[in-house]
Amino acid sequence: MSVLVTGAAGFIGFHLAKKLLEIGTPVVGLDNINPYYDPALKKARLNQLELTASRNQIDFAIIQGDLENANTLKELFKTHTPEIVVNLAAQAGVRYSIENPNAYIQSNVVGFGNILEGCRHHKVKHLIYASSSSVYGGNTNLPFSEQQGVDHPVSFYAATKKANELMAHTYSHLYGLPSTGLRFFTVYGPWGRPDMALFLFTDAMLKGEPIKVFNEGNMIRDFTYIDDIIESLIRLMKKPAITDENFDPIKPNPSTSWAPHRIFNIGNSNPTPLLEYITALEDALGVKAKKTFLPMQPGDVPATAADTTSLENWIGFKPNTSVKEGVNHFVSWYRDFYGI
Repeated sequence: MSVLVTGAAGFIGFHLAKKLLEIGTPVVGLDNINPYYDPALKKARLNQLELTASRNQIDFAIIQGDLENANTLKELFKTHTPEIVVNLAAQAGVRYSIENPNAYIQSNVVGFGNILEGCRHHKVKHLIYASSSSVYGGNTNLPFSEQQGVDHPVSFYAATKKANELMAHTYSHLYGLPSTGLRFFTVYGPWGRPDMALFLFTDAMLKGEPIKVFNEGNMIRDFTYIDDIIESLIRLMKKPAITDENFDPIKPNPSTSWAPHRIFNIGNSNPTPLLEYITALEDALGVKAKKTFLPMQPGDVPATAADTTSLENWIGFKPNTSVKEGVNHFVSWYRDFYGI
């Protein structure tokens, strides 16, 4: 079967497309290669995908275009008729959504609507789409469970991800589209995003520059290693969402439905203080970080932690890579990629 991976030049999309090509699954990739962060890194990822496809003699096509361009999406679905769609394309970044909310409306809302329409009209067997742990917003009851309400976002990015969940559920109900939403918790690893902490810290520390540590260092994150994310995605692709026969409309469970729609957390279930994460990076680099402690940033939250019981029960797998191991892998890749 063929799989459409949107955001194929992005961090998670690249790793998923590469894994699919390695196991013999044809991939159609879509990406606009926007300059939100270094396009050269995105193009290097695409080069890796082309090499992997050539080496394994598997069909791979990359289309450069925007989700919000309805004509691009219509032509893509008509030409390639994917059976599974994994939507990982989005305007990312909590802080940037405060500066430029319109970018999030176009990509994350209008663009996602085009994905849903493509899936509807071409009878896609399973839509998997990226939500985010950011949807938990002002919740402070840890660990976060999919059965908690998520009606109090603290960033516009989070609001668009919550909108995606609602939009997908509606299509599951109206058109029988099996759809699975995934709330990712702080994904990191090789080929990661340059706007995220691990990349920023590594770059600054190797240059002897101070790193910015927000909320005076009192931050906790459920850091989740990329290989665990990809293993989860591969398993989820084989198990489309189904109706919950025990769904109670009087006491509705937000993570299931009478429609074929599910919501899952994907996290390591091992929340780690940010300062411990920095220590793991110091050990891997052999460099002591110079820290500049700063207040909490708008749109941020002090702590995240994932309850992944539902995911484990559904696919029989739990993310489990330790922070120390994951950070070591990232540093090895970073040194190799940048020739350090």
